[in-house]
Amino acid sequence: MKAVQFNEYGGTDVLKIVDIDPPHAGPGEVRIKVQAVGVNPIDWKIRAGYVDDFMPVTFPAGVGSEAAGIIDEVGEGVSGFAVGDVVFGYGRNTLAEQAVLRSWASVPRNMPIEVAGGLPVVVETATRILDHVNIKAGETLLITGAAGGVGSAAIQMALHRGAIVIGTASAPKHEYLRSLGAVPTTYEPGLAARVQALEPNGVNAALDLAGAGSVPELVAIVGDASRVVSISDVSAPQHGVVFSAKSLDHPERAFKEAAHLYEVGALDLRIEQTFSLGEVANAQAISAAGRVTGKLVITLA
Repeated sequence: MKAVQFNEYGGTDVLKIVDIDPPHAGPGEVRIKVQAVGVNPIDWKIRAGYVDDFMPVTFPAGVGSEAAGIIDEVGEGVSGFAVGDVVFGYGRNTLAEQAVLRSWASVPRNMPIEVAGGLPVVVETATRILDHVNIKAGETLLITGAAGGVGSAAIQMALHRGAIVIGTASAPKHEYLRSLGAVPTTYEPGLAARVQALEPNGVNAALDLAGAGSVPELVAIVGDASRVVSISDVSAPQHGVVFSAKSLDHPERAFKEAAHLYEVGALDLRIEQTFSLGEVANAQAISAAGRVTGKLVITLA
């Protein structure tokens, strides 16, 4: 089968399409014929060696941690799923013609496969960080970097929980945030004053998705470091804030909830651009530029 691998850390030029033997589903796993794979910032960070201290790889290394496709092999102990079922979920080295998933859920009939391929990371991350800050109905949530994939999901899931959401993004993305149901504001200095004007009763919790050094300001705005979490700033613990990088123990819970929310029209994911397998370098370069609205997805025939 064809797969994307790299043999050293570096730029996008180290990414190669290679022919390798397909993996097989182990106990509690399924293998899929991959149809769509989400492109995430962590992909280029791993390839560049930026996270080698806590996410080292063994060369040759594969790419991708999420995918959607058709089950073609079922591992021992798996029940409720069969060959031919269309699923989406978490795996390793998913940017390949076949991949093994360790956690998954069924793709709703009304969900495009591109959306399914881009959902796992954003909905699992959004669920994890919303649970961490314990956002509740009637509370106000502030999200920095709200127009990306995780931000898009977090806005909609927080609204479904009954929260009010304020999101930061560049001015051209404000209409997009409004379309999701969030109140937009800009990144510029003076965030605390702008938020105060938008929500005089204050902010109860905050999610740092931008990693732009705003954690101390978010703590000051919220007034409680335990209700601020970052997925982008590894220095967050210096300010008493959790840096959340570990996935849920049972990510399929988030996948099932996302599937349900999509079915009832409470969740969607904007796919900004799709790419072929051979365009992975371009996809990662666009991801690294940090201006994606929604999600980038690679599709396989």
